[in-house]
Amino acid sequence: MSSIIQPSVFAFLKAITVNNDRDWFKEHKGDYQAALDNFKAFAGSLHDHMTLHDEIERMKLHRIYRDVRFSKDKTPYNSHFSGSFVRATKWKRGGYYFHLEPGNSFVGGGFWGPERDDLKRIRTELATAAEPLREIINSAEFIATFGELKGDQLKTAPQGYPKDHPNIDLLRYKQFLVSRNFTDEEVMAPDFAAQASNAFHQMRPFFDFMSDVLTTDENGVPLE
Repeated sequence: MSSIIQPSVFAFLKAITVNNDRDWFKEHKGDYQAALDNFKAFAGSLHDHMTLHDEIERMKLHRIYRDVRFSKDKTPYNSHFSGSFVRATKWKRGGYYFHLEPGNSFVGGGFWGPERDDLKRIRTELATAAEPLREIINSAEFIATFGELKGDQLKTAPQGYPKDHPNIDLLRYKQFLVSRNFTDEEVMAPDFAAQASNAFHQMRPFFDFMSDVLTTDENGVPLE
């Protein structure tokens, strides 16, 4: 199976977007399996590229079947393929995510739902020493690849910080995310796995900063 994403993958995803029901899916199970096999081959190639510049503990491919138990949207299937990588060891923080969808393919990474203690530690650092992060997210390389730091933010200052804090723009973040979009043509190009891996590699200064913060106390002493 080729690791290059084939047009048939996007054709299937476009079709399931407008035929999102179990009867249609059952009739087109063969198309789904072929698209899934191609996606798995691509993911394996991407994993190989990733191991050249990071330690990956595991790769997870996400199911096309949606969990609709607590959702108002009861359509049974996702209209995209996606997966993620977990970095090895407790000292390397941040997660990688890849998402293939017609007109909305991207790779992303960061901290989607920081635990309360982690968010508190990040804010403590940013309140007193935000310049290292600013240098990363204001660099020409970061802006060219990711644009800007993304993620949900508070509308006002977090508890314990004044609204006029000089770093309030960073302190308001509840998530810390970066992403790069790809066109359908870029996704189906032979070098897409390498390009996606390169985008992940360019997240490393951001990940390294966050890892240093989250694996040390406020005095910079490594946590046990």
